[in-house]
Amino acid sequence: MTQIKFGTDGWRAIIAKEYTVDNVKRVSEAVCHWMAKKQMSKVVIGYDTRFGGKMFAETAASVFGNFGFEIKLSSDFVTTPMISLATVKLGCDMGIVITASHNPPSYNGYKLKSAYGGPTIPSEISEIEALIPDTCLGKLKSAKELEAEGKLEFVDLEQLYLDHVKANFDLNLIESSEIAIAYDAMYGAGQKILPRILPDAHLLHCDYNPSFMGQAPEPIHRNLQEMSHLMATDYKLAFGLANDGDADRIGLYNSNGDFVDSHHILLLLLYYLFEYKKMTGKVVITFSVTDKMRKLAEHYGLEIEVTKIGFKYIAEIMTKEDVLVGGEESGGLAIKGHIPERDGIWIGLTILEFMAKTNKTLEQLINEVYEKVGSFAFDRDDLHLTDAKKLAIIDKCANGSIHSIGSRAVEKTEDIDGYKFYMGDEWLMVRPSGTEPVLRVYAQAADSAKVRSLLDDAHKALQEGL
Repeated sequence: MTQIKFGTDGWRAIIAKEYTVDNVKRVSEAVCHWMAKKQMSKVVIGYDTRFGGKMFAETAASVFGNFGFEIKLSSDFVTTPMISLATVKLGCDMGIVITASHNPPSYNGYKLKSAYGGPTIPSEISEIEALIPDTCLGKLKSAKELEAEGKLEFVDLEQLYLDHVKANFDLNLIESSEIAIAYDAMYGAGQKILPRILPDAHLLHCDYNPSFMGQAPEPIHRNLQEMSHLMATDYKLAFGLANDGDADRIGLYNSNGDFVDSHHILLLLLYYLFEYKKMTGKVVITFSVTDKMRKLAEHYGLEIEVTKIGFKYIAEIMTKEDVLVGGEESGGLAIKGHIPERDGIWIGLTILEFMAKTNKTLEQLINEVYEKVGSFAFDRDDLHLTDAKKLAIIDKCANGSIHSIGSRAVEKTEDIDGYKFYMGDEWLMVRPSGTEPVLRVYAQAADSAKVRSLLDDAHKALQEGL
């Protein structure tokens, strides 16, 4: 049988190749054995809009029913944060989400959530991974049979989430502000809940389409050209929100159709929560996030910690310490007062509330942040290379062979997770993806043109001589 390994955020594989009913059974059986050892008894299971989601979720439910667990199964597709919230609200020991998040449409996946409402910590993931059997269970009772026996209950997790949003946001203020909103679900699981929260939003790709029209549902600028064009040409629109396939990540646009990346969103969140909501706590960011966050945190006198790539590292800290803001470059952000989980819709509503309370545009708020930390731009290239070439580049970074990038001399190198090269006020980072067969190259500089120049020079420097 296929060896199953969990990556940065869950197990992901190509549907009908490695991602099969039998392999979902194997993973589910491992989770059952682990939960039994921990004397756990209750699980909540959901799925997003990917192909086969309902079937795979019901397969997992059948395995948990075979082991005698109490099962709460989503009555329809849901966002990942809905499952995380449900683990808390319904008192479940574990949450299972059938999703491959932002991966291409040929993938599906399996995420694990713990009782605190966030990603299961890496050490426990490793324990579960070690329990995956070589063969799968045979014929099992169906979800309907388990429901008839009283072992499974179908639950409306979307309504549970909507009630939680209404209790925590001033939706009347947002509505009365008359900020014109556009929303792109990227055919993902946010397509039903966002229109219920913001019924006047202009909607893009909010229909059920497991093919995602062939586009990986990752909310980055190159995948959101229709949204960008809409924001740039419709003078009324002032706030453009996009989410990935399971709606735990965020993409954002201002009224000019300019992409507002996660680095800027993190800075806005810290600015809003500390200065306007008078909240304090630790700031936790992953290795690829802008150093401007350190500058702002230190300006406010707040402790900051940098982790490896992967929100699970942030979540683990959030369960143990008082964290104000936590986030990663790829759009997974979390704040105090919610579950320790990435939630693209929740973060979008927080920024929207900030705009409504201050009666300021995104552009104005970002300029206020720039007054504190200085302006900057960021971008990322994903290089699809052979494994041999990818490993050769990583070896080159590891052995200290990168002394300059173009005409820029490398002054300092860090290797918390990947390799980050500092050159004055600019930096470049190289790291293989934990969820896709690509090499990611990140860059920060004073403006977009300088970022592009740095990335182009990096491609030459990294691949020279290989």
